[in-house]
Amino acid sequence: MTVLPTGIARGIRLVILDVDGVLTDGGIYLGAAADGTALELKRFEITDQLGIKMMVWAGIEVVLVSGRVSAANRLRAEELGIPFHEGAGGHKLAIAEDLIERHGIDWKQVACLCDDLPDMAVLKRAGLPVAVANAVAEVRAVALWTTRRSGGRGAVREFAEALLRARGEWDARVQAYLSERDAAVHS
Repeated sequence: MTVLPTGIARGIRLVILDVDGVLTDGGIYLGAAADGTALELKRFEITDQLGIKMMVWAGIEVVLVSGRVSAANRLRAEELGIPFHEGAGGHKLAIAEDLIERHGIDWKQVACLCDDLPDMAVLKRAGLPVAVANAVAEVRAVALWTTRRSGGRGAVREFAEALLRARGEWDARVQAYLSERDAAVHS
């Protein structure tokens, strides 16, 4: 695993995650129930979940920002217990600027994990721009760091581990997680 720059990693207070192509492989399954109600299904990589939780437990705000209005994305965010923001039509910059203002931080304290052109406005401003392995060339060119794993295949987990390792927090997070599980079994 390539190491993230320690100085930048330590300053990160907000992680913005794109959804389609980052938390998913980008595929969308559309259908309809017998009553005609539209159904949308997506595949989310389960290992990303613990990576997200570990960043949150380390005190980092993690949010999902999507350019699509999607019930599946909202459900996943609820399951993860993190905020979800939709920018219909792929307009994510206003959402990111609002988050930065609300958290009282600046762009250098933001990491953004992305894959495609709708992410470029946010990615270019982030202090830690990150691309998934299968991101388009333009995103990879702007990224300071690129995952080895593709979107929807554990890229978020890989990033979370790299970020927390660069901050010197990974081992403590893992130990706390394992101790909690061990204590639950023995209580």
